[in-house]
Amino acid sequence: MSTEDGVLTTTRTARTEGQEFIEASRVFLKDDFLPKLIYCLEHMSDEDIWWRPNEQSNSAGNLVLHLCGNMKQWIVESIGGVRSMRDRDAEFATRDPVPRIELVANIQSSVGEVDQILAALPEQRLLEHCDIQAYKASALQAIYHVVEHFSYHLGQILYVYKLRTGADPAFYRHLSNR
Repeated sequence: MSTEDGVLTTTRTARTEGQEFIEASRVFLKDDFLPKLIYCLEHMSDEDIWWRPNEQSNSAGNLVLHLCGNMKQWIVESIGGVRSMRDRDAEFATRDPVPRIELVANIQSSVGEVDQILAALPEQRLLEHCDIQAYKASALQAIYHVVEHFSYHLGQILYVYKLRTGADPAFYRHLSNR
């Protein structure tokens, strides 16, 4: 992937908008969001990963479990055709800490599976219908959902990281004039 002024972009080799969409989705998930998430996990204590301000809020650990389940349901199963067994309620209900190494391995594996499926996805399949449990969506909508969903929860995890560590990971320092 190329960068301009430190900002991740695509390779700009796609010949169509559909190919560009698939490549951009892969770049966001694998090369932008995933490293930021792993950084947060690796720089928080186990206690901080599983900390929650109250019972109605999720811990960073629960959000990682949830992201894995979401990607498997929306991409791996519905587009890739690989059967998965998701227990969405358990993603949020888990209170026994999953070891950090296991969380990191699971999110890396899930993003890797998604990336492989998207890399092999023919552009003409983007508008094809796929069943996602109670949803009816095109592959395009499923991919869009997964990318925006990952971004949303990454923001929550980053907020917990900053609350618990008091540190700024400086992901965007290169964009500052200071």
